[in-house]
Amino acid sequence: QPGKTKNTITMTTNHQPQDRYKAVWLIFFMLGLGTLLPWNFFMTATQYFTNRLDKSENMSLVTARPSQDIQPSAAPAAHVPARNSLSAIFNNVMTLCAMLPLLLFTCLNSFLHQRIPQSIRILGSLVAIFLVFLITAILVKVQLDALPFFVITMIKIMLINSFGAILQGSLFGLAGLLPASYTAPIMSGQGLAGLFSSVAMICAIASGSELSESAFGYFITACVVIILTIICYLGLPRLEFYHYYQQLKLEGPGEREMKLDLITQGEEPRAGKEESRVSASNSEPINKSHPIRAILKNISVLAFSVCFIFTITIGMFPAVTVDVKSSIAGTSDWGYYFIPVSCFLTFNIFDWLGRSLTAIVMWPGKDSRWLPGLVLARLVFVPLLMLCNVQPRQHLAVVFEHDAWFIIFMAAFAFSNGYLASLCMCFGPKKVKPAEAETAGTIMAFFLCLGLALGAVFSFLFRTIV
Repeated sequence: QPGKTKNTITMTTNHQPQDRYKAVWLIFFMLGLGTLLPWNFFMTATQYFTNRLDKSENMSLVTARPSQDIQPSAAPAAHVPARNSLSAIFNNVMTLCAMLPLLLFTCLNSFLHQRIPQSIRILGSLVAIFLVFLITAILVKVQLDALPFFVITMIKIMLINSFGAILQGSLFGLAGLLPASYTAPIMSGQGLAGLFSSVAMICAIASGSELSESAFGYFITACVVIILTIICYLGLPRLEFYHYYQQLKLEGPGEREMKLDLITQGEEPRAGKEESRVSASNSEPINKSHPIRAILKNISVLAFSVCFIFTITIGMFPAVTVDVKSSIAGTSDWGYYFIPVSCFLTFNIFDWLGRSLTAIVMWPGKDSRWLPGLVLARLVFVPLLMLCNVQPRQHLAVVFEHDAWFIIFMAAFAFSNGYLASLCMCFGPKKVKPAEAETAGTIMAFFLCLGLALGAVFSFLFRTIV
């Protein structure tokens, strides 16, 4: 029946909708931005937290010892250990409280995403993160003692990263259902989040505003971005392009051909109803028929590649790179701006450019040996950055002292991170069947977070070597 075959092929081509005005692409970009911008602003405000811990402890000591005003020499001696006990360990404890929940909940999401509806995972996480940041903004105006403030802050960090892990894993799983190029906007949006936070840090330094005012602005901005992200996600199911690929997950090739045949015979309404009943009744068994171990076997090279990429990146940035000192600043203002510009801003600009480039070029391919080879080649950045002007240092000599060397290395380091990580995340779900793409996406997100956690561990070793 050549005529029928021709009609079916034509209908298959015509039935596939287009992403009008790149609406779905832009929504995924906004979802990527909303995933990391709040946490980036939280990290940007780290100095606010440590400074407030110092002030709170000083105030607590004064309140506890009002009768000792006649002994001014005793007060400073009492202040020093109290100030160092919490503010000095803030960054280390923050990293621990961030990475452990991130890894744990990303792992849980990889196994439980089939049992909890996608909308509950994504919307629930966004609402929870919004409430945490709203409380954080309110607490900027509330006086607290040092210990309660420290404990509350760490609880908030754990909550943000727990829900952030579920959100990120769910988004990559969601993007896995669409063409490979639709993971790129999530990666690009996440890269832009880092760029925004770096610019905000530099603007705060330039304006000379107080830390509490800058932090309050960060947290309110994060709340606004989360609200916009929720609005974007709610509009996603209304778009025909997204709905089409959601249906492909639930129906096999035979069902698609049957539906298209029915459409050509003028029976679209009945077919649509039948398809809905079949999809609803069979969606759970279909999901259960794809074991995670088999999917992991297909994407293992890409999964371990993205893990290795972020292990190297987080191992060096910012633990080692933040301690690089300018060799040309002298007494100029460049000394104040050197790390915010050459370390954070440079990294985030080139990381974002690398992530965004995958929307145009996707080389090497998902089966190419060049991809894992380029990933392993990033090891060269470990000695290159260690041999820059990192201070203080105990073991290695400074080879690349001039500021220009550090900026060049940081640019290449960041660009390779963004481009190669984005390629791996795009290709992962395309190594499996369409029905397995969401699970593959969540597994890739788990290995991304595993790389972040391993990088945090190796950062102590890398800094000690210097």
